[in-house]
Amino acid sequence: MPQPMSDVPPANKYLRLAAEVSDALASGRPVVALESTLIAHGLPRPTNLTVAREMEARVRAEGAVPATIALLDGQIVIGMSDAELERLATTSEPVAKASRRGLAVALAQRSLAATTVSGTLACAALASIRVFATGGIGGVHRGAAQTFDISADLIELGHAPIVTVCAGIKAILDLPLTLEYLETQGIPVIGVQTDELPAFYCRGSGLRVPFRAETPADIAAIARAQWQSGLGGGLLVTCPIPAGDAMPDSVFADALAQAERDAAEARLSGPAITPYLLARIGALTDGTSIAANRALLLNNATWAARVAVALQTG
Repeated sequence: MPQPMSDVPPANKYLRLAAEVSDALASGRPVVALESTLIAHGLPRPTNLTVAREMEARVRAEGAVPATIALLDGQIVIGMSDAELERLATTSEPVAKASRRGLAVALAQRSLAATTVSGTLACAALASIRVFATGGIGGVHRGAAQTFDISADLIELGHAPIVTVCAGIKAILDLPLTLEYLETQGIPVIGVQTDELPAFYCRGSGLRVPFRAETPADIAAIARAQWQSGLGGGLLVTCPIPAGDAMPDSVFADALAQAERDAAEARLSGPAITPYLLARIGALTDGTSIAANRALLLNNATWAARVAVALQTG
């Protein structure tokens, strides 16, 4: 039988693991990391707290232990309590958005910080967690040839030995260039029961994924081969949003075009762009995109838990 793909992390005064997460890692039970930026910055209130709880429930329903990650009071918390989830979702205090580069600053300053994809991957790797569920990853922004605006997610995906389960690349980005960058980073991009790259709110992008897998066991076998062979690095698993929850391509395209015009008029740039565009698309679609976001997040949490279970039992 294959050996468990996670183990107890080394002592680290900056890490605080929930007892349930620590016990699961020690006993070789499956754990799924969950990010916290969607709680603090990605979804409106009170949907943010509802979805955070629902994602954890989906992970538990599939037999895995959820570990939502954030930075609280000078520590990386791996496995937030319900009270901590509520604090992050409802607080009036500033909440930093911590990517990989901001983690040490937030720790040193004891800031309240939500972790992005890259931040969550870095923290999950410290805790030896092997599977992570998110909504969509960051990537190469449109116009990056002039701005060099490329998400740190793409670097961390190549470094952290973790399976990231998502609904593809955030569709506000340059999808073809992001796929090229993922290839350069040597990251296997796997479509779940599809040959086409999902596009976050929409089921397809018109772009082919290089690899396809049908079952959680298939994904686990690829991950196991990558890590046990010594190749290292991460894998990106892309799940199409359930058909009944997907946005029509034309509706999304129209909303994105208007949101981009509004962002240009407001002269937004850098980290402010993504949350603005997502919020603006939500307003322009009367909440349709928010409902789609919830659906894809729950679907990704389900698949991530199944992969985590398959890694331990396959």
